[in-house]
Amino acid sequence: MTRTRRPRHPFLDHPSVLPFAHRGGTADGLENTVAAFRRAASLGYRYFETDVHTTADGRLVAFHDTTLDRVTDARGRISELPWSEIRRARIAGREPLPLFEELLEEFPGARWNVDLKAESALMPLVDLIRRAGLWDRVCVGSFSEGRVARAARLAGPRLATSYGVRGVLGMRLRSVGLPVAVRAGAVCAQVPETRNGIRVVDRGFVRAAHQRGLQVHVWTVNDRDRMTRLLELGVDGIMTDQLETLRTVLTDRGDWV
Repeated sequence: MTRTRRPRHPFLDHPSVLPFAHRGGTADGLENTVAAFRRAASLGYRYFETDVHTTADGRLVAFHDTTLDRVTDARGRISELPWSEIRRARIAGREPLPLFEELLEEFPGARWNVDLKAESALMPLVDLIRRAGLWDRVCVGSFSEGRVARAARLAGPRLATSYGVRGVLGMRLRSVGLPVAVRAGAVCAQVPETRNGIRVVDRGFVRAAHQRGLQVHVWTVNDRDRMTRLLELGVDGIMTDQLETLRTVLTDRGDWV
């Protein structure tokens, strides 16, 4: 079941539903590692989701948390540690943290959905995108609408961005008929299916986004039935930790490319 809508940005140029490997796939505990993204690539994924922080000496690290404590054998805040120390940490006691630039080099055919986790990462990320000409390979998002809006202003219209929380709320209100202003220039709304027990993604939300020329990408969906229900609503992308499950669902529907 291929899509016929013309994508708003080259980042979205894919003939069917976009399958995102969330942090490379976290089911085996090796999130945001080269090993995880290699496994995703071996399964046929070309859209990867990751997060970025900066070290104390300004290096751009692909890592979700503010601190190393939860998933590595080290401790401390990333922003307070130099890369020379962080590079010795091991995720699940096995895999090193990668620099985002290393991931770009390791997977030259991949497209990256990047969550700006810290304000300090904004300029290094924009500079890297500009320097390496990554306009078609990177979409920038953040929970902070202000942060992603600043990235868009600094980089210009070639940068693909998604909405932050405030933008998503605006789209939700527009979907029920309220004339709420939302930021121009975003190419997608990346949203949870529900938030604090309130449904975000329904047919009206998808319709309102599509009327504005936006794709709808839903995170983080690991259940087969939920995936199927969202696809029936017409969403354009799904982020998952369960890579085999999403691939099977999309294959069964004729949506795996």
